[in-house]
Amino acid sequence: MDSESRAAAGLLAAMSRAAAMFDELRHPFVRREQLTYFQPAGWTTGVLFTLPDGRTVRFSVSFAHSETFFHVSGEALVEERALVELPTKSTGSIHEALALLEGHVGEVVSPARRLLDQLLEEITET
Repeated sequence: MDSESRAAAGLLAAMSRAAAMFDELRHPFVRREQLTYFQPAGWTTGVLFTLPDGRTVRFSVSFAHSETFFHVSGEALVEERALVELPTKSTGSIHEALALLEGHVGEVVSPARRLLDQLLEEITET
């Protein structure tokens, strides 16, 4: 297998792991739906929660490729307000990009339950 094929296989595996980690995000009191879409030269995966008051909370990471760089970003948003916003990081190495992706997924997923609990608490206090 040549280096491009290995890189493509690594990217597919990383995409699968990212989607699986977001799929494991659940909350007993909040409706959720899996979010994955592809755009030219990239993709986004995550999960979208709908709070009881109708607001949506999005946890996601994105991976894109330009001519010479790979770009990785991550975020958690309630409506348009950022709860977690990771700056887009760019690298020319697919291996570094995959490591960045793994890190971004962890940084977006790890506070999710706490953030959802805080948002639910805000609803009950009003």
